[in-house]
Amino acid sequence: MNDNPRPGWKSLVGVLAAGAVFGAATSLANAVAHLSVDLESREATTSGWSIIEIVSVLLDSGWAWAGLAVLAGFLATRAKQSGLGARTPARGAVAGVVTLLAATAAYYAVDTVVHDVPLGSYGHDTVYWWAASVLLGPILGAIGSCARRPGAIGVLAKVTVPVGAAVQMVVMPPGRNEVIMTIGQWVVWTTAAVAIGVVARMGLEARRPLRQPGVAVGHEDLR
Repeated sequence: MNDNPRPGWKSLVGVLAAGAVFGAATSLANAVAHLSVDLESREATTSGWSIIEIVSVLLDSGWAWAGLAVLAGFLATRAKQSGLGARTPARGAVAGVVTLLAATAAYYAVDTVVHDVPLGSYGHDTVYWWAASVLLGPILGAIGSCARRPGAIGVLAKVTVPVGAAVQMVVMPPGRNEVIMTIGQWVVWTTAAVAIGVVARMGLEARRPLRQPGVAVGHEDLR
């Protein structure tokens, strides 16, 4: 049995790469969205919107970053090995922290280039979000590692992100005006509803007993 809680090096590289790509993509989306609109115009504050702005507010939402850590925990513990070592919550916890650290570093590194500011300009922000990653990453990564489990635990792990996203759209809706906020809310609510529906259906199918093929018995066999 492999009891080592650390993900293998391939999994580690994978979650590092996923985090870096996500962080860089979020920073670039924010930059393009900012350049695509005149924030001083009346339209921008009342009804203006664009697809890149919707992408930007969705990627830069807390639920999306939480989902990244959950996905990292899921990917780092998907290996099919005997025993519990391959899918322990500890492995998922490590992966959750690593991917958020990488995403934060990439996000502010790209921000530094995009905004053409000195290298240490986002030092305080980076340290702040790294601390948040260390605190929350283990929980989110461990949730991701439980997504393959059968029963209620697996179902709850699978719906954590869509439920969290739907709640955030109520408590902290995204966007700089009502149009962007409304579009963002309905995109997330629709996607969350579909995801929860799929999980519920999979759970019901998993609980459905398998039908055993019957054996036809003739009258002559009963004599």
